[in-house]
Amino acid sequence: MRSSKPALAAALLATSGSLLAGCSLAPDYHRPQVAATSTYKEVPTGWSVAAPAADAPPAAWWQAVGDPVLTDLEGRIEKGSPSLAAAVARYDEAVGSLHAANADLYPTIGVSGDAERERYARNRPLSSGKTVTQNAYEVGASLNWEIDLFGRIRNQVKASKGEAQASAADLAGVRLGLQTSLATAYFQMRGLDAREGLLRQTVEAYQRAYELTDVRHSGGIASGLDTSRARAQLASAKAELASLPSQRAAYETAIAVLVGESPSSFSLAPDTRQSAPPAFPTGTPSTLLQRRPDIDAAERRVYAANARIGVARAAFFPAISLGGAGGFETTGPNLFGTASSFWALGPAAAALTIFDGGKRAAQVRVARAEFNEASATYKQTVLTAFKEVEDDLATGRDLVTQERNQRDAAQASETTRDLALTRYRDGASDYLEVVTAQTAALDAERALLDLHTRQLTTSVDTVRALVGIAQP
Repeated sequence: MRSSKPALAAALLATSGSLLAGCSLAPDYHRPQVAATSTYKEVPTGWSVAAPAADAPPAAWWQAVGDPVLTDLEGRIEKGSPSLAAAVARYDEAVGSLHAANADLYPTIGVSGDAERERYARNRPLSSGKTVTQNAYEVGASLNWEIDLFGRIRNQVKASKGEAQASAADLAGVRLGLQTSLATAYFQMRGLDAREGLLRQTVEAYQRAYELTDVRHSGGIASGLDTSRARAQLASAKAELASLPSQRAAYETAIAVLVGESPSSFSLAPDTRQSAPPAFPTGTPSTLLQRRPDIDAAERRVYAANARIGVARAAFFPAISLGGAGGFETTGPNLFGTASSFWALGPAAAALTIFDGGKRAAQVRVARAEFNEASATYKQTVLTAFKEVEDDLATGRDLVTQERNQRDAAQASETTRDLALTRYRDGASDYLEVVTAQTAALDAERALLDLHTRQLTTSVDTVRALVGIAQP
């Protein structure tokens, strides 16, 4: 329909606006409930139901260790890690999908223009018997709008929003995972540095003991058996010392990859000093578990799956859209005059599939099954989180006791070793007693270093399980 009136896009918006408050066919959303005890078994304190909030930034927990090298490495992850860059890209992709879905809520508006010279044949139908040559000019705009009466678009937006929020939680989880992986590799490397220091001291002590037996053997005081035992003990310690550089190199290259640097040009100077294991407040499940990114991501995916049920159910109802167009057309110079204007309101269309062989019903069943799967995954994620916290708290508690007892054992073994060497010098025993005491002392000191390293790595895993410490 053409008229001398201008385009009435505003009238179209007003006509359609009352339809925007249509219904939603998605079920009412409720976060899946997970049965849990009121306290941690290892830390019996009260707690309340968790509400995921992984977007709250965790503190730089590694600063509690007081190691400037570790602090510098953790800071380099943000700019250098390819894994983190990939996670950021996935989040940006999810946000882009959300914006694309949200755009469907609004009309599509287009503009066009045309200019041409036309010649109409004399023998054309309904001709006046003359050949006509003329210019034709047209400019106009068009509008098309799907009225979301049954919530298909709105529920698709909700689903995209849930996926974007889940992707943000995934990003937080990747960042935390990189941070804890770096700290674990760093502490294990420093544990090897400490073991190397211990073995160097051991090799020096065994060298002196070997020289003592060799002198005694030359003087006819000791047998060749003593010398052989001392030499074997020394060679064994040297062999263990020689095995450490390759083990340390593996941790060093792992750290290089985590911070996004080439392993060939990356190196960290050895340091035999060991940091004290940091003590973090455990808080309560409601305070700490609510900040786990994996729980937040799982819950948001349940929300998205719930919205997609509404999308699938909306297919049983008609899709309604409105359109409009308007502009100016003329064969002469007066393009924008009132006489050159035209407008059209319509078409108004409604499309509904009558028979599809059960396809739409199957899609609803698929959507419901995806929701049930996401709900089960969420519950499993929460239960796993509680398990990890309980395990780490129990392990940390036991390691403190083990280290205290192992320290006593190491001190006693050192005393026994010194006494055995004194007895050998005095001729009160043979060298087998010295070898036995030296082996026991080295094993005890090595075990003490390993326990200390385990305490450090367990504290890191506890941070991962509790998802950091809140900023003051």
